[in-house]
Amino acid sequence: MDYTATRDRVEDYFDRSATKVWERLTSDAPVSGIRATVRAGRDRMRRLMLDQLPQDLSGCRVLDAGCGTGAAAVELANRGADVVAIDISPALVKIGQDRAPRTLKGTIDWRSGDMFDAGLGHFDHGIAMDSMIYYTSPDVARQLAAIGPRVSGKFVFTLPPRTPLLMAMFGAGKLFPRADRSPQMVPQNGRAVEKALRRQDTQGRVTEIERIKSSFYISTALVFEGGAA
Repeated sequence: MDYTATRDRVEDYFDRSATKVWERLTSDAPVSGIRATVRAGRDRMRRLMLDQLPQDLSGCRVLDAGCGTGAAAVELANRGADVVAIDISPALVKIGQDRAPRTLKGTIDWRSGDMFDAGLGHFDHGIAMDSMIYYTSPDVARQLAAIGPRVSGKFVFTLPPRTPLLMAMFGAGKLFPRADRSPQMVPQNGRAVEKALRRQDTQGRVTEIERIKSSFYISTALVFEGGAA
């Protein structure tokens, strides 16, 4: 599938099939053992990604690409950022809006739509937590090439690593029951994305930061820098 077809499939999954699953997973409600490992891993990954950005984001415009139910957007706004929190799923964005505190140091502009829409404008930093994991290396590279000139600082994102365990685990569909299983992830690494970027003669570099493994959650944090004009 190309980027648009995959994006539409992701929207269908999160908006029509698994809204309740992800609403519960990203809350404090009790969950099963498997989902508890996913929740713990995502919490660690969010902290790791946010640690790549300045603690004081006052006056900064930050993109939360694929914001989901908004946990990262709230933390960014509490650091003083003016956050554009966008997700392809209107249902998840609505959950984020409803959960967000009424008083924040910064602001959150909640939107639903394509997370890489050029109409969103320019940013000081950006994050994309587990929202680029369904795309091939060429698609990831194309989106980084597009967002790069519009981000003056760091763009922090995640990819699922190509490990035997992850390939077997997702091949067997063990992350979620069949009824609410997610779209197919594409395990890969920063080197593959770097190669795809070079084919497009794109400025900037991709650096792998750290891999988070929490049983059924395995993901790698990366930083893309130097793409801004």
